[in-house]
Order: sequence, then C-alpha cells, then structure tokens
Amino acid sequence: MGPPVKIIRLVIILIFLFIAAGSYAESSRYVRVLVLADAESFSLKVDGFYEIEDALTKEVLYRGEGLKTAVLFYKGGIAIGKINARSNKVFIRADNAGVIAVNGRKFRGDIQLIGKDNLHLQAVNYVDPEDYIKGILYHESSHYWPLEALKAQAVSCRTFALYQMRENLAKDYDVTSDIYSQVYGGKTSERYRTNKAVEETKSEVLAYQGKVFPAYYHATCGGSTEDAALLWSTDILPLKGVLCGFCRESPHYNWHLVLPQSKIIDELSKAGYNGFKKIKNIEIIEKDLSGRNKILKLITDKNDVRISAKDFRNIIGPNVIRSTKFNTEIAGEDAVFIGFGWGHGAGLCQWGAYFMAKQGYNYQDILKFYYPGADVETIRF
Repeated sequence: MGPPVKIIRLVIILIFLFIAAGSYAESSRYVRVLVLADAESFSLKVDGFYEIEDALTKEVLYRGEGLKTAVLFYKGGIAIGKINARSNKVFIRADNAGVIAVNGRKFRGDIQLIGKDNLHLQAVNYVDPEDYIKGILYHESSHYWPLEALKAQAVSCRTFALYQMRENLAKDYDVTSDIYSQVYGGKTSERYRTNKAVEETKSEVLAYQGKVFPAYYHATCGGSTEDAALLWSTDILPLKGVLCGFCRESPHYNWHLVLPQSKIIDELSKAGYNGFKKIKNIEIIEKDLSGRNKILKLITDKNDVRISAKDFRNIIGPNVIRSTKFNTEIAGEDAVFIGFGWGHGAGLCQWGAYFMAKQGYNYQDILKFYYPGADVETIRF
C-alpha cells in the first residue's frame, strides 16, 4: 500500500518551495514588465501548485493548488478570491513556467501585484530576459519574415531591454508591454520561428564603446533613419541616422491622410493648444537633416501656434500621423497629409531589415548597417 495522498502532496509542495528559492523574483536575471497598468480588478488563473508571498516582508501568505479567481485591491490589502493578503505588494509564484494567466494571457515567471493609491492594481511580470524577448518578437516582426531579419530584431529588443533594466532599478518595473516600450504578450505570443531567432542569438546585445545603449527601432524609415538626439537625450554614433535604400518596397514607405480640421482642433485643445476654431494653413518652419519636420506653425483664425512636429504627431496620434516626414495643406474643412515612413525613425528600420535579409545579408550585417560603430557582444544578465 502506497503513502497517503496528503504526504505525497506535502512532498510535492516542499519540492516546489525548493525550486521557488531560485525563482525569478529572487534572481538578478529578470525583466520586470508592466502587463496591467491600472485595473479595478482582473482575472487570475494558476495551474498546479502556487504560493502567494508578501513582497515587502517575504512572508509566504498562502500555498495551494489550482487557482481561478478575480483579484481586486481594497484598503486592507489585495483580495485574491477568498484569500485576503494584507499587503499592497504580493508575488504570485507557480511551480511550472508559463502557467500564470492574467486576463487569459499566459506568462512565464512570477507576477507581482501592486495596489495603488486609487485602489486600482498593477501587475508586473518578472521574467527571464530570453523568455521576455520570445514574448515580444511576434508583435514586433512577423514570424514569417526571414530568419536573419528576426535575429536582428531579437538583438535590438534584447539590447533595449537590458538598457531599460539598468536605467529603471529604482522603479516598480523596467518596461511596459505596449508601443511605448516594446509590445509584449507573454507565453501566449510565442511562435516557433521567433523563438528560434531568440535562441540563435542568445545573450547577444549591441554595445558602443563598451556600453549598452537604447537600440531603438521602427517600422519604415522612408529613406533615411533619424538622429535619436533630436528625439531623446541619446547622442551617440550608432543612433545618428543613416541613408537607407532598402525599405522602398515597404507597404508603409508612402502614406496619404485626410483629416477633418475639427479632429485636429479637438485633439490640440485637449493638449492645451486652444483658443481657435479654424486652421487656415499649416506651415513647415524647420526640417532636420533626415528630411523630417521639426517645427510647424499653424495659422489660425486667432493667434499663430508653433508646435514641434514630434508633439503634433503624438497629440493627433502616432498611428494617425505615421511619421514627422510629411507635407501638408489645408483643403476646405480638411487637412491633407502626404508622408513617408512609419515610426519615429531612429535605429533599425524593420522593413529595411526585411529586404536586406531577402537580399542575403545576415543579421550582423543588418545591425552594423543601422547601428554604425556598434558591436554585437555576448553578455551575462
């Protein structure tokens, strides 16, 4: 006759706790990804054994097997179903990678829940850097693209992540999971070919003069990449911009947009540019060396409005005004834009990388072209 079921379960839990001692949250090798920013509640699901730990005191608050419940924050702490954790920061750990699901999306690693002053919640995924890149690549490049283009993208993503990890040590997370960092979908977003690109470039990053830098990238540069110093406080050779003849066949090389004046005026008003009801003309006051607009002047029925092209694009919407490389004119009650490229334009041109790979360039060739002077180095996180 075998041992009682309770003893078997106890042994399994003890084994899990031994494994958890080396978990992501206790390791220095993780990326902290904000996967849920401001939620009143959300669904949480864990398959198999798990534990809930107070992130501040390190006390294990609860251990169990199988969890499917709603999570919310109240004045006394975080409520995880019937489990009341009297803390505003807790870790959820599972004994099997990839089995913690937040709102139906599966994530490898640990999940930290953070209660905010407004009684809303944040969820932060503590994940191995290589698994993090696997959860990105499907969203940032098509998994059907040439492998060398995917490998170049993997190195860029990994470099950007490492830079952010070092810059944000004092914060609750290193990166967000949206377009403002890198779009990340966790284990749910992994695919065979993108995972292969990550594995074949494992631990490889870009460095300039021995230092990792933010390896920016964008969809299509429209003929030349941008000097990152004009967008952010990053003034180094690999991000000064290059002439690119590779992305001409990109579906985003040219774009055309007609916007109602009312839409532009409403969005500008929300951002504090108000006091006028009609735009008579939009003048381009200054361009940079890449041909992108720097300063615009809106001639209105009241005062003239000067605004940076970068701010104008972000206010109207970066997926509406696809880049700052455009010409424009007023046509009646509409504004007509004729533009080139999609994205901020700094660093790797993704469609350029695609066509370089199609022409036989390998991923290191691609990276050296778009980040001149940078070296591909193997590091330990």
